[in-house]
Amino acid sequence: MFMSDVMTGNVTSIPSTASLAEARRVMDAHKLRRLPVIEKGKLVGIITRDALDRAGPSQLTSFNIHDITRILNKVTVKEVMGKNLVTVSPDATVEEGVTLAQQKKVGSLLVLDGDRLVGIATTNDFFYKMLNPILGIGHSGARLVVRNCQGPQDIEKIVAAISRLNLDVITMFMLPIPERDSRSFVIHLSSDDPTKLIAELKLLGFTVERRAR
Repeated sequence: MFMSDVMTGNVTSIPSTASLAEARRVMDAHKLRRLPVIEKGKLVGIITRDALDRAGPSQLTSFNIHDITRILNKVTVKEVMGKNLVTVSPDATVEEGVTLAQQKKVGSLLVLDGDRLVGIATTNDFFYKMLNPILGIGHSGARLVVRNCQGPQDIEKIVAAISRLNLDVITMFMLPIPERDSRSFVIHLSSDDPTKLIAELKLLGFTVERRAR
């Protein structure tokens, strides 16, 4: 998968000349926690809800409500925005994007096609569009964990057993268990009754656990 597959397009942004009050109104209206900042058509920064909160009423306790309102309408986004942007191209792989976000310790990546902002990918995008499908979250059925699956030959035996029983698979993947120095093979079946498969896999010598969905 590429970043273009998981990013959110049609990004809501804000001009650098907008006030903090306007930035808050936009965030509230669109239920956002961050807004890219645009100046003369180019990405120049990002303003987050945390930054707004730090510049907001809780930091202005010595002022009355009228003073606070005046300040929030006077201070511009440009004065508060973050300028150390973490960007990625739309044709970068999701693996490259996740690695970059982890290295930079950020919760979002701005996706640029040349100088043009074409999307934003947040932690939620990675979860909902990549991790959830891999784990089968939101689907009914049964999840099985086959312990100590050693490699292709074991996987071939497991898949053959599933095929013999004519079972439909939603997802399957190998899961390393570093602390045990072993690997498990995880299977998510569309069927709610994996009894026959569990019995067959145990006959083949595997240790099988059923996990909660």
